[in-house]
Amino acid sequence: MTVVDLNLLRPVLQPVAGARGLPNQFYVDQDTFEQEKQQVFFANWAAIGFAKDIPEPADARPVDFLGQPLLAVRDKEGQVRVFQNTCRHRGMILVDEAIRLRGMIRCKYHSWCYALNGELRSTPHVGGPGNNLHDDIDRATLGLIEVRSHVWRDIIFVNMSGAAPDFENYAADLIERWKEFDRPIFHGGADSSFKLEVATNWKLAVENYCESYHLPWIHPGLNAYSKLEDHYHIIEPGRFSGQGTNVYNPSLGDGSRSFRNFNGLSDKWNEAAEYISFFPNVLFGVHRDHVYAILLEPTGLGTTVEHIEIYYADEDMTGPDYADLRAENAKLWKGIFIEDIGVVEGMQKGRHGMRFDGGKFSPVMDEPTHTFHHWVASQFAEDS
Repeated sequence: MTVVDLNLLRPVLQPVAGARGLPNQFYVDQDTFEQEKQQVFFANWAAIGFAKDIPEPADARPVDFLGQPLLAVRDKEGQVRVFQNTCRHRGMILVDEAIRLRGMIRCKYHSWCYALNGELRSTPHVGGPGNNLHDDIDRATLGLIEVRSHVWRDIIFVNMSGAAPDFENYAADLIERWKEFDRPIFHGGADSSFKLEVATNWKLAVENYCESYHLPWIHPGLNAYSKLEDHYHIIEPGRFSGQGTNVYNPSLGDGSRSFRNFNGLSDKWNEAAEYISFFPNVLFGVHRDHVYAILLEPTGLGTTVEHIEIYYADEDMTGPDYADLRAENAKLWKGIFIEDIGVVEGMQKGRHGMRFDGGKFSPVMDEPTHTFHHWVASQFAEDS
């Protein structure tokens, strides 16, 4: 198995002016990808899904998180919980499709049953035919294995290792930055939900999203009104990076209607919007009238699914009177995200060039991307 050479990471950990990007093996080597699962995804708070997809108590949804079988469930109190999707008896998968449970999580194999809070409640015939108890079967210690989880901005985050700081501390700087948006958000419905399958390593999607350098060439339509010079960097070493714009002034429909804004926002947001890569795998966008999130699902070393969900500031915006504007807004964003596909797929192909040295950053334009590279490298360096 290939082991990451920490000497190769020293140039990545330098200040941006003298730094190099991550070595090629982080994009094209399967063994490095396997290490990355443990040290980047499982050691930190990573996103696995959206709470909107399990809206009611007893709703359950299986998730394959980098090969780990998980089960997201909304319990009787309305709390989202995440368990290992594995029966404690013989290791059978418990739920294999999104479902509304009938009060219990029942294993199809031998019918062991678990409450929505994970407690083992029923073990039929475990002591022989007709005997559902046995002295050696302690139900209190055989509940489902719960995975540490937290819901923020409708995203379900998990910490597989159990060793990361509490989510509120892990995300404290971003929570503080966007505290004005700490209020209910309302999903736009079917046409506000879409996904893109991209032939690239997940990191290249993060790198592309967090910088504005590429706007004039890749997004000429967007750059026509929100120009490169209107953007600013957002840097928080160790947690997130991204970009903001001082020109957010969308025009949808015939201009006679618009989405309602979040109440009580400061004047900053009259024309500003921000786009942040929250490490490792969530891309956020916030605007005065709507927000979105992109959950990056690595499905392989060189394949990623981007799950995009759009939310609005006011529940009335999700009704039929605004269906046309929602559809146009979703079409606008989908078009922008599709424009990026050729770039991130092209970088993935380019990373197979054996003599490529990780690349040279622009000290002025590439600091958000370098911040992400530095964070990934630090996950390996700290393990040494």
